[in-house]
Amino acid sequence: MTAGSASRVLVVDDDPTVAEVVARYLERDGHRVECVGDGAEALRRALADPPDLLVLDLMLPKMDGLEVCRKLRERWPVPVIMLTALGEEIDRVAGLETGADDYVTKPFSPRELALRVQSVLRRARGALVPTGTGVLRDGDLVVDVGAHEVRLNEEEITLTAREFDLLAYLLRNPRQAFSRTALLNQVWGWSFGDSSTVTVHVRRLREKIEPDPTDPRRIVTVWGVGYRYEPLR
Repeated sequence: MTAGSASRVLVVDDDPTVAEVVARYLERDGHRVECVGDGAEALRRALADPPDLLVLDLMLPKMDGLEVCRKLRERWPVPVIMLTALGEEIDRVAGLETGADDYVTKPFSPRELALRVQSVLRRARGALVPTGTGVLRDGDLVVDVGAHEVRLNEEEITLTAREFDLLAYLLRNPRQAFSRTALLNQVWGWSFGDSSTVTVHVRRLREKIEPDPTDPRRIVTVWGVGYRYEPLR
């Protein structure tokens, strides 16, 4: 998809009223929207013709949102915004752990969701990657910011847009400790939010770039503060 073309968004919710309202707001922003009411059909359509983004309800008939996200992530790094029930933190964390880029809790403002969609799409296109292009290196880890590509031991690894942004930001600021709140603000662009979002994304990054995620050497925990990137070179 080119920067100026309309984005294809697949809205997956078994409540027709919710799906219709979300679709109307997204279409108003210029997106092309398709609505699906069950998880199995959503996965089939997404795999056959990957959209630019999924708005995915957690509770769905035939296949729940977590399973849809998990199976989709095995094939394509399509951005996903998960819809979860208000106050169900365990569901939000589970959604992030399966690869969701963002989440919105129900009941939600359709306008807020539309803004989140715009934000995630911009990140997926690389528009909000930390300033500059070029290549960031740390030993066998190579992050090509311009190409939006990451290689470890010369093998390409797949990151979501949020994971890429977080890794690039930490690499640009080595040996500097950041709180979860600071990372939420600098990488996600949120002035408020659930800091567990950062925790989950750090955990996912460690699983992809650390030889032993339980004993990380690159993305280290600074107790009482947050996280710091420690170069190996």
